[in-house]
Amino acid sequence: MAIIINLDSTLENASVSVAKDGIILMEQNNDVQKEHAAFLHAAIKSLLLKLNISIKNIDAIATTIGPGSYTGLRVCLAAAKGLCYALNKPLITIGTLEAMAKTCITDFRKEKDVLFCPMIDARRMEVYTSLYDHNLKEIIAPHAEIINENFCSNYLKNTKVLFFGNGMQKFKNIHLPGNSIFTSIDTINDAINLLSYDKFCGENFADIVKSSPLYTKEFYNL
Repeated sequence: MAIIINLDSTLENASVSVAKDGIILMEQNNDVQKEHAAFLHAAIKSLLLKLNISIKNIDAIATTIGPGSYTGLRVCLAAAKGLCYALNKPLITIGTLEAMAKTCITDFRKEKDVLFCPMIDARRMEVYTSLYDHNLKEIIAPHAEIINENFCSNYLKNTKVLFFGNGMQKFKNIHLPGNSIFTSIDTINDAINLLSYDKFCGENFADIVKSSPLYTKEFYNL
């Protein structure tokens, strides 16, 4: 049995959930991006109190590491590291695009001949993106890319590709219909909890000292 606190503040919404063996016991969400930093610790305290679980009995802390909002990435990882140091618990890191893909794969579980392309808005015509098959095998690693009409064309020639995420609309606006499918996902919380539990079972823990946000492109502090 594993009880894991899962944190996410990489996108517009922030979430904190407490899960047992990958199943969410309770969660709290916040949709005011500038309040994510204050929200995380207060939500953790509130959830554990409601569940009557001592923080000392938590088995691990998991967090998404990006890509996404630069501030959100740093806030979430810092909170997770602080808890791991204080409690002497393992740290688990989850890629945001991977969690998005797992969510969509679950929704389209019967689709075996489709590739899954999560897209996160990175401003202007740029997105953070990657590509996965129906087994969540990574085909293209997370990266930042400027979108044009030829995006993913090598795969779209022979395969249906499902596009989703808050960066999807940029491609939809300039792309001619074909093998592309466009959809939306509401939340990645369930996927984060399942992925963190899988990593816990496999003892696939992150280095508390060396772990850093997955920016996928240079961060410039202006």
